[in-house]
Amino acid sequence: MNYIKQLNAAFQLIVEDSRLNATHVSLYMALFQLWNITRFAKVFYINRQEVMQLCKIGSKSTYHRCLTDLTNWKYIEYLPSHNMYKGSEVRMSIFGTTSGQAKANHETSTEQGLVSNINSNKQKENNSKPKLPKNENEVIDFFKSKKWPPMEGLKFYNHYQAIGWKQGGKIKIVDWTASASNWMQKAKQIETAKEQSHFKDNLRTTKIKDYDEPL
Repeated sequence: MNYIKQLNAAFQLIVEDSRLNATHVSLYMALFQLWNITRFAKVFYINRQEVMQLCKIGSKSTYHRCLTDLTNWKYIEYLPSHNMYKGSEVRMSIFGTTSGQAKANHETSTEQGLVSNINSNKQKENNSKPKLPKNENEVIDFFKSKKWPPMEGLKFYNHYQAIGWKQGGKIKIVDWTASASNWMQKAKQIETAKEQSHFKDNLRTTKIKDYDEPL
């Protein structure tokens, strides 16, 4: 019995069957798990408390109603036991064993899923890979293209090369050109602040003047 084929076929039936609700599905999956533990025996025995705990159904009446429904709808065959020392019998219906088309659809979807996951993983790796300069010349050329002196580009390169290309010494730089643009912007702000400070100093005077005297 093919585990994957059986489970896929069962899920396909569950999706298409409007009679089923969440408790039916939960109970079926609990029985499927117990069936799996018995290595898909033709018949296996269940304990009500164990199954109710596994499928998270708290009401005995709901539990027995769902068992009856699944039996009537041919998902399982439930043979209750009134002997407290002997569990009730369950036979699971086997789905999708004769459908070659179902197998082909499953294999196709699996291949598509693998290709999609591989491409997605590659894209994530490419996006997360830090974009760092090859050498200082690349940085200097970038600064030149922005009309900045080569020395400023060298300062930028040496600074981040020394700290392992991390922003604030902690966060890895993903795109060095963006960091370089921020560097230029901060340098421009610092230069502007210096000019304004120098201008203010020129207006200051410590000499006490008597403006009543003629010039």
